Amino acid sequence: MAEATVNAAGMRIVKLLLGNTSRTVADLMNETGVTRTAVTAQLNELMEAGFVERKSEHLSGRGRPHNRYSATDAALLLLFTSHERMVGPAIWKAIDAIGGEELRNQILEHVSKTLAEHYCQNIHSQDPEERLRAMTDLLVGEGVLVEIDETNGQVTMHKRSCPFIGMFDEERSVCRMDKMIMTHVVGKPVQRISCRHDGDPCCVFQIVSSDE
Repeated sequence: MAEATVNAAGMRIVKLLLGNTSRTVADLMNETGVTRTAVTAQLNELMEAGFVERKSEHLSGRGRPHNRYSATDAALLLLFTSHERMVGPAIWKAIDAIGGEELRNQILEHVSKTLAEHYCQNIHSQDPEERLRAMTDLLVGEGVLVEIDETNGQVTMHKRSCPFIGMFDEERSVCRMDKMIMTHVVGKPVQRISCRHDGDPCCVFQIVSSDE
């Protein structure tokens, strides 16, 4: 699913739908006090983002079916983003307290290999640059803002959003894991040549050439 932002009006509808029975447009009009046009516009945006689903309810008689709306499981994440950002750093602190840097490195290596397998099973080329391009396409399909740049014959991946941002900590463990995943997928060492956490617009990666 692509990344999406939800405005205050859309979030109000999400909160009405989460954990409740499905609602019609008329129900939501009554509960929000806004017009049919406004409610419909918000529902369409929420459905496009994957946070709301619509089902038709066929009534007895010859009347037209009613559309009913309910929140999807993805909508739950909209309410827990702040908590998710707290959990990631807390997990890293717990790992350090239990096993220190050695345990952290073991976990990063294990997780990076597991996640790399997820991409490798859908990539068949043996060429490292083609594998980087294919991984980029897979990330785009998952909603990550990323593209390939081939200026001056150098293939680089520009990643404008991070799927692991909720796990970020001051040691930048997920940044290390991100690079490790790409190295496993590409089959050659990958280096990060710029990082958003250093003030750059985005993270940029490239395959390390054989003469470096």
